[in-house]
Amino acid sequence: MAITEGRNRRNHNLHPAAPTVPVTVPAPRTNDETIPATTGAGPVRYVWAAARIAIGWVFLWAFLDKLFGWGFATPAAKAWINGGSPTTGFLKGTADRTFGDLFGALAGQAWVDWLFMTGLLGIGAALILGVGMRIAAAAGGLLLLMMWAAELPLTTNPFMDEHIVYAIVLAGLALGGAGATFGLGRIWAATPLVRRFPILK
Repeated sequence: MAITEGRNRRNHNLHPAAPTVPVTVPAPRTNDETIPATTGAGPVRYVWAAARIAIGWVFLWAFLDKLFGWGFATPAAKAWINGGSPTTGFLKGTADRTFGDLFGALAGQAWVDWLFMTGLLGIGAALILGVGMRIAAAAGGLLLLMMWAAELPLTTNPFMDEHIVYAIVLAGLALGGAGATFGLGRIWAATPLVRRFPILK
């Protein structure tokens, strides 16, 4: 008995117990489709929120000025509510551009005016409120790219202008979840409709 106990004691000294290592259990993951990603912590999220609201105002102001003719880019006589066409001026001005025939043919058509104005209103309101950012970014990017194409060839740069820059920023705002700061993005993302159809986030 004593021999066995002595042998066990020697074996214990030769082979000490391995040190215990704390095991960290990862926290359960949240559903990324219901809680939007943020564009960062601290001041950077406020910068992105300001960019979102500023670009939203650009779209919304274009809608209001063309609708009421407040004299900034649209005189009152050419306001949409007074029978003017919000697309004619711009599209007719592309006659000497690369795709002038295509865009010139669209100028003044009722369905083009309605589509254009609805787009300006929807994109601007969505960006300012911080809801529907993905659809707003996609629609806004498409509208901006069409306006860029209508002005080709550019006169001040081989290919880059503000339309492309705005489209890139819109994509960043949507992907970064910028609607959660100074906006309703987080509340909107938690609604049953958006949880079922994340594309609406």
